[in-house]
Amino acid sequence: MRRSSTFARQVLLVRVGRRDDDLRTTDLALPEHRYADRQRRRYGLDRLSRPPIDATRAEIEAVMPVSPALPMMRTDEATAGSIPLLPGERTVARRMKFGLVNACTLASLMLGMLAIFLAMQGEVRIAALCLIACVIFDGLDGALARRLGVASPFGAQMDSLADMCSFGLAAPVVVYASLAGSVSTAAAAVACALVAACAAIRLARFNVSPKDGRFFCGVPTTMAAAVLAVTVAIGLPVPGPVLVAGVALLAFAMVSSFPYAKLARLVKMPPWLWLAPVIGALVDIRLTFALIVVGYLVSGPVLWLRQRRTA
Repeated sequence: MRRSSTFARQVLLVRVGRRDDDLRTTDLALPEHRYADRQRRRYGLDRLSRPPIDATRAEIEAVMPVSPALPMMRTDEATAGSIPLLPGERTVARRMKFGLVNACTLASLMLGMLAIFLAMQGEVRIAALCLIACVIFDGLDGALARRLGVASPFGAQMDSLADMCSFGLAAPVVVYASLAGSVSTAAAAVACALVAACAAIRLARFNVSPKDGRFFCGVPTTMAAAVLAVTVAIGLPVPGPVLVAGVALLAFAMVSSFPYAKLARLVKMPPWLWLAPVIGALVDIRLTFALIVVGYLVSGPVLWLRQRRTA
């Protein structure tokens, strides 16, 4: 009986730690192998040829089956839950600064929700002003995080999610409400859906792409939302079909590969270059705004062609 039970146990056990070619030839520990090696095991001769414990453990883990419902996690992923949201010193002062920065991000998110509610009630101009406030708070949280020294990966992801809600969803809803009655519902819906889809692609690409301190790759979502909000707020006198085409063009510009200058580079321009927009705004703010937007959109392909010629 003892012999039969040992034979059954040996048949059911699968050898692990072998190479692939060994597993193809024999996967079961047959009884004749047991009797052939009895003398070596009895006198401890097989201890001399045993691999180290760490090597054996590594071989076993390499061939262990993994459940598809429970994917294996790396050590850093398994301990990710213990990583604090605020890296560095966790003093009361730094926590207050961290809370202030994230409060600006949440304010941008709440203003985007308010813009959606106002647009649904027909208050399109006020909704556009809320979007402009979203742009201000979006720029404020990043500047405060760098200034106060509380920048964190959590804050970056929080800012990206808030941008998608405020600029990827709220802005198209406000534009859709402003186009009601001037164009067909289908055309307005397609143009606004393009803005939402391209904003999601733009934000996801920005999160995983290396950062360039000089240029944006495509028009940033914040800039696109600001253009749409100001267009609705000032009531740009443009025919409906032209406005729909402009919205679609702005959506495709977000996911383009054209380089667009960052605001920090624009601010460093000579002061005399700012006189023309200021004077133009005093004469006709709508025409001046349209020319600035067109000039900024055209600057991307121009810089792209210039870089290709100099490369």
